[in-house]
Amino acid sequence: MLTASSAIANSLQHQSSGLHAQAGRLHVLLVDDDAGIAELLSNYLGKFDISCVAVQDGVAMRAALQSHNFDVILLDLMLPGEDGLSLLRQLRRHASTPVIMLTARGEFADKIQGLESGADDYLIKPIDTRELVARIQSVSRRAHTSAKQTQEATENKATEICFDAWVLNLPTRQLCSPDKLIIPLSNAEFRLLLAFLKRPGQILSRDQLIDFAHNKSTEVFDRSIDLLVSRLRQKLGDDSRHPALLKTIRGEGYLFNACVP
Repeated sequence: MLTASSAIANSLQHQSSGLHAQAGRLHVLLVDDDAGIAELLSNYLGKFDISCVAVQDGVAMRAALQSHNFDVILLDLMLPGEDGLSLLRQLRRHASTPVIMLTARGEFADKIQGLESGADDYLIKPIDTRELVARIQSVSRRAHTSAKQTQEATENKATEICFDAWVLNLPTRQLCSPDKLIIPLSNAEFRLLLAFLKRPGQILSRDQLIDFAHNKSTEVFDRSIDLLVSRLRQKLGDDSRHPALLKTIRGEGYLFNACVP
């Protein structure tokens, strides 16, 4: 049986064509304790104008984040010391950098747990390297688009959106509760909440919400929108059994029931 490293090595021999580097160099942080995989992926990503800094654990990850700005983080689930999910939850408390989970654990429950913890995407080892490049470029484009929309809103003086005593700060992508507590949002949570705030009182189907919160070029798990809505409800203090803000419309989708000036 091929090891993860050897499988990727064989994959690289057949996958150097078919994709082209996107304009502008991307900077990626890879957190994986397998030195063989790290070296192979770093070399392969370089062919697509993607620079890759590889570290092996959470301590080194935090040090790298303090000294560099990264467009995307590739985070292994099983790491020495702190595991990937723990690191992801810590990251989501203060940063919205796109995160793609890389793991040999491909059970549906593992994917759901990764998404619930704030991952933007999820890939199973052994990794199809062509797909990895496409996923990196995709989550980077989505983050860039969100940042551009935020910048445009800021330039138009719309730096905050208020609803039911809550305030969404567009430049920081942070949510302020009625009790003045700051609640960070992941990229997907921010995009989804912004989609609802732009369309209050409208029933939005899951397909529409997938377009707003994800991207059709990226695989979307069947329950990903439901999970995002669930996460938003938790952060908004909305009772999942009897939600007041994010209402489920059976057979149709979701409706945001708030007054948005």
